[in-house]
Amino acid sequence: MVESSLPGLEQEPEAAAELFGDRMELARAYTRHLAERGEELGLIGPLEIPRLWTRHVLNSALLAPLLRPGRVGDIGSGAGLPGLVLAIARPDVQLILIEPMERRVEWLRHETAELGLDNVEVVRARAEEAKLKPWLDQATARAVSALSKLIPLTVPLVRSGGELLFLKGAGVSAEVEAAAKSIRKARLTDVEVLTLGEGLVTEVTRVFRATVD
Repeated sequence: MVESSLPGLEQEPEAAAELFGDRMELARAYTRHLAERGEELGLIGPLEIPRLWTRHVLNSALLAPLLRPGRVGDIGSGAGLPGLVLAIARPDVQLILIEPMERRVEWLRHETAELGLDNVEVVRARAEEAKLKPWLDQATARAVSALSKLIPLTVPLVRSGGELLFLKGAGVSAEVEAAAKSIRKARLTDVEVLTLGEGLVTEVTRVFRATVD
């Protein structure tokens, strides 16, 4: 653990350095900024600061190795979890952060500039209204909606052969079952649930992954 300089902020887990490598300073800056302003801006609740690294930042960063160089959309990006975290961890990937709320859009744009991230585009729109050209190579989302609702919203944004990568909780298997009709209708293939971070972090990340026809 690395001692935190901000009162109340969780100490930096050792796994952070492994996940972010030479981008570690940017990850520290983002986490500090979110701890300082996140509650005030309604991005995170007051109970999240003591577990910001473990529950949110590392949870998001574990997805980074699954990204391919190209255009990756983060649906309902909110505080930038996982969008900004992924942009930090993967400078070779172009992140399109899609968020409808003006206050959150302002935060995302400000933080992108503050961190000097040149691989981020912020789009103010609801997923179903977003007009993206070219289409996305991959789409991700975290804590946005159930799979049965999320799949129809995101599939139209992704090219044929692209991927959906949705961060989910412990109940993801039940969500997959409940979304069987949406999965069939969207003609998704290679549907699977991955568990990331075992042996590295205290809270693993579960990911719904599927290929868009």
